[in-house]
Amino acid sequence: MPPSHTHCCSHHEPEGFKLRQTVTPIVISTLLLLIGIFGNETLHNTPFAIAKYAILIPAYLMSGRQVLTTAGRNLLRGEMFDENFLMTIATLGAIAIHELPEAVTVMLFLQVGELFQSYSVGRSRRSIKALLEVRPDTANLQVNGTIKQVAPETVSVGEVIQVRPGEKVSLDGEVLSGISQLDTSALTGESVPRGVAPGDTVLAGMINQSGILTLRVTKPFGESSIAKILDLVEHASHKKAPTEKFITRFARYYTPVVVILSVAIALLPPLFIAGATHAQWTYRALVLLVISCPCGLVISIPLGYFGGVGGAAKRGILVKGATYLDTLTQVKTVVFDKTGTLTQGNFQVTDVVSENGFTEHQLLTLAAQAESHSNHPVAQSIRQAYGQPVDESTIQTYEEIAGHGIRAQIDGRTVLAGNDRLLHHDNIPHNICTVDGTVTHLAVDGQYTGRILIADQVRDDAVEALQALKAQGIKTAMLTGDSHTKLCLQA
Repeated sequence: MPPSHTHCCSHHEPEGFKLRQTVTPIVISTLLLLIGIFGNETLHNTPFAIAKYAILIPAYLMSGRQVLTTAGRNLLRGEMFDENFLMTIATLGAIAIHELPEAVTVMLFLQVGELFQSYSVGRSRRSIKALLEVRPDTANLQVNGTIKQVAPETVSVGEVIQVRPGEKVSLDGEVLSGISQLDTSALTGESVPRGVAPGDTVLAGMINQSGILTLRVTKPFGESSIAKILDLVEHASHKKAPTEKFITRFARYYTPVVVILSVAIALLPPLFIAGATHAQWTYRALVLLVISCPCGLVISIPLGYFGGVGGAAKRGILVKGATYLDTLTQVKTVVFDKTGTLTQGNFQVTDVVSENGFTEHQLLTLAAQAESHSNHPVAQSIRQAYGQPVDESTIQTYEEIAGHGIRAQIDGRTVLAGNDRLLHHDNIPHNICTVDGTVTHLAVDGQYTGRILIADQVRDDAVEALQALKAQGIKTAMLTGDSHTKLCLQA
């Protein structure tokens, strides 16, 4: 939760969950409380009654330090009517009527709640560690024909940077030269790399997989896509859910009502009831303060939200703030990405369809040779299905056509391997434009020779998840680039 002066459970949290510093005061306070409970009644009416105060007051101060300091700080600011103030006067009232164990128990209960809250927050933060690691550390700036490594924050719009294979793109920019495949999963969750060529836009946080790219920077680092994502994550806890905000609003009205009622109970009955004493009714007013302490409400709601965020993080789901948990309760339709979400993102060759005199083995061999230099998952699945080392001496030339496929000279023949757009680009006659799933079409010397069908594997729990959503009355849909089979009307 973000720092706040109106919430007893909201304070500056360390970056790491410091278990020892959190647990030690709880353990010590609990031990003192147990000792105090056993000696409270025994010592109360003896000359040694001071001993119980010597035991329980330190436990009270240790377990209630955060509430007491927050209440005092708010009081100096004129913001006294909040849950911290009410809990402070309630526990002080318990001390005044010699119920020290109750005062310590209330504060200790909050500390235990914060222990679980801190654990949940720490677990959630660990779950986003991988996301924070996508932040590029350096940029390769071109200066007078040389490459200089600099911090991304120092690069200005319009300057030129270079991104080598295996490196993260450090800033948003436009490709000036180079053709490559980019891993965009850190930004989009898409496991299939995206091909880029001169003129295309790339975003910081993407990973360059193959060729060297030269980019013209279009945005400063502070405005880049990855910087905005990191900012959202780092400030996610500032987004409180409406139910959490209700606590503070509730305390603004509840606290003064309880305080006024307690004062009235202490002062009015002795004035109007015969035989009533101030001591008796002051005691009863303090009892009202103790039983009206909203400790359960104060800790249960934020802890419930942090438990939800932590539980989701444990299952690999990143929730950017508690407010989104409330939003999820209103969801009527869930739209899924396909690759890597409903499927495993692992492509496998499922069928080889040869035409015009080629055998399936010949077609698969040509495809493996044509795709020998590509890092695309489709190319990797074809080489895996081929199952043999590719004889690269047979490959004379190799050219990747971004968004289309590959053109290569293999044993003196021109081989095309790619999507339907590549066939239309080179005017290759064919009668099937698209098929179910992912397909690589092949052509040799201007003649269509067949296609290789590649399918992703459905995740083991995908069907179960969809059925569970359906059982809750939630509709589901899938977004995918796949299409149904259709005949091609023209070559």
